[in-house]
Amino acid sequence: MDVDNFSQQIEELRSRVRGIWQRTATQPNSQHDLMIEAFDELQMAVEELLAASEELEVTRAGAERERQRYQELFDFAPDGYLVTNTVGKILEANYAAAIMLSMRQKYLIGKPLIVFIAQQDCQIFRSLINNSQQIQDCIIELKPRLGTPFPASIRVSPVYDSQEKLIGWRWLLRNISEAKQAEERVTKRTVELAQANQQLLSEITEHKRAKSQLVHLAFHDILTGLPNRALFMNRLEDAVNYSKRHPDYLFAVLFLDLDRFKTINDSLGHTFGDQLLLIVAQRLQECLRSTDIAARLGGDEFIILLVGIKDVLEVIAVVERIQKNLALPVVLDGHEVSTTASIGIALSTTGYKQPEDYLRDADIAMYRAKAQGRACYEIFNTDMHIQAMAHLELINELRRAIELQEFRVYYQPIVSLSHGRITGFEALVRWLHPKHGIILPEYFISTAQETGLIILIEQWVLYEACGQIQQWQEQLSSSCGNDLPESPLSISINLCSTRFSEENLLPHINKVLQDTGLPAPSLTLEITESVIMENNDKAIIRLKQLRNLGIKLAIDDFGTGYSSLGRLHQFPINQLKIDRSFVSGSIFDDGNLDIVQTIITLAHKLGVDVTAEGVETEEQVAMLRKLKCEYGQGYLFSHPLDSSQARELIMANPQW
Repeated sequence: MDVDNFSQQIEELRSRVRGIWQRTATQPNSQHDLMIEAFDELQMAVEELLAASEELEVTRAGAERERQRYQELFDFAPDGYLVTNTVGKILEANYAAAIMLSMRQKYLIGKPLIVFIAQQDCQIFRSLINNSQQIQDCIIELKPRLGTPFPASIRVSPVYDSQEKLIGWRWLLRNISEAKQAEERVTKRTVELAQANQQLLSEITEHKRAKSQLVHLAFHDILTGLPNRALFMNRLEDAVNYSKRHPDYLFAVLFLDLDRFKTINDSLGHTFGDQLLLIVAQRLQECLRSTDIAARLGGDEFIILLVGIKDVLEVIAVVERIQKNLALPVVLDGHEVSTTASIGIALSTTGYKQPEDYLRDADIAMYRAKAQGRACYEIFNTDMHIQAMAHLELINELRRAIELQEFRVYYQPIVSLSHGRITGFEALVRWLHPKHGIILPEYFISTAQETGLIILIEQWVLYEACGQIQQWQEQLSSSCGNDLPESPLSISINLCSTRFSEENLLPHINKVLQDTGLPAPSLTLEITESVIMENNDKAIIRLKQLRNLGIKLAIDDFGTGYSSLGRLHQFPINQLKIDRSFVSGSIFDDGNLDIVQTIITLAHKLGVDVTAEGVETEEQVAMLRKLKCEYGQGYLFSHPLDSSQARELIMANPQW
């Protein structure tokens, strides 16, 4: 029973007692009865009152327990609890709030809560106590009396009296420093994870890009961006397989080799050579359909696959379009250059099963086209394959010949026309084939130059010929005969274009001279006009380097290489050799006499001796002597001889 019910019962008891007294006043005759009745009711009322009092006591004890329990919860709660009046003055504070604000509980009472709030959050506090409508939550920074300010979670709830009038505020305070720090750590970690995730995504993207680039590089040429051999062969294999299922399907393979590219590359430099290759790649693509493919095989070689063609005329039209595009001039480093291509064509009508066979045939046809001159094309036929196989066999035999030392040096005498005596020899290589006997150089030299085997052959010839001529010089010097040549014999050796440009040429020549003991002036290197013109300014530098070794230099086959006579004086040479085409036969035919006379006159003005090749008749000798030509060489004097025959000729010491 609560206090209100107990008061109501007492009031009812009073009302009943008054009612009894009123009846007594109005009914005097029954006063005794009324007294008895009044005492009975009073007894009953007292009993009820005692029962109500006991019940109220029980209720009060329960309320006290609840109050004590609330006080304990209030005092020992882990969070801070405050009760303030309406203006924020602290009326109650628990232990946690005292610890949080660094002040004992009893000293907190009466303090304005705002003094414990950081300056920047005071406005928030004012807005909280001015809003009495609802429970409010916020985060503010508390400023304890001692210690460092910290963030706190605040929950504010209004307190009303029985008349629903606002009389104060309850404050729940919770230190969220650790939570804030944890949140910051989580945020930081989240940012780190996001960055790591972004980095991972970047690495994955980079990996995919790198993988894509590697795949592209694996199937494309680095310089031009065109497909490479691997991708081309894949496409060609697809075309071959498709043609097996569709007999009417035709395709063609084109093999292109640029004409004069080496000259452009050597004269302007590799950078401009690369620029030219880029332009060529672009122009090739302009000539093709989207279904066709152009690829760079390497160097200045390109291959093209034309698919779904109608006939060979369509292929020829594409080839002519390519030649026309390639011939358009290009300006590189201020120089206007143009190029053409030698093109070999292999048609699918041959019915090969392997894609490599088509590429091989196109390559063979290209070499046939290149042999015809610039800007030519050839369509493969079976005869070309037979010739290519013979060419391959020749290459293999040349390699074997070098290993087995099947080459021999033959010597053709060079005669002084003024004395009629032998002054030296030209070394000429011959191949002593085990089956075919002696093979002349015109049958294998071009192949040796093409494969680079010429370097090994010429190195051997140089060593062999220098050693032989030095041996003859020793024999002649120790001989007592008076009819033998007085001056030391010399040896002339041809130098091809590949050997002329070789880096170790000078050290090798020097070593040969040291090993054989041959005096440097006894060695003459013969270099053709075309070799000098191909190397241009570099040739002058190389010629001077060779002259510095003490050896002599001669321009061979002079008159056939279209050299610039205006630059002839720049070449540090000792001798001109007039090509046999101007001397052999009748020296008076076709204006040859004027040419020979001009060459001799020019050479003498330059202080250079002249040797006439191809001398076959006494008439030619007489005319050359009249023109004051120093030396002659040809069948009139002797055919090329092996070493033993040449020695016999030396010992015979003939005179013409």
